[in-house]
Amino acid sequence: MSELSRLRWLCRRGMKELDVVMTGYLENYYSGATESDQQSFKTLLEMQDPDLFALLVGRSESGDQNITEMVRFLKGMTGRQ
Repeated sequence: MSELSRLRWLCRRGMKELDVVMTGYLENYYSGATESDQQSFKTLLEMQDPDLFALLVGRSESGDQNITEMVRFLKGMTGRQ
């Protein structure tokens, strides 16, 4: 399985909202992202759905600046800044 296929599989979440956001980033931005941003995205994909959702809707914050920046970007994609 290629890296992109593996990531696409990991974008399939239990919540449709997360599917849309994560798959949207993968398909539209991931290939042109910096290594740091790609790693931040992969880190988000490792999170449990409730934790990831809480970050995206602003119910929680990450102590990692790179994750915070990625979440800000993902929110901007959806207009939820």
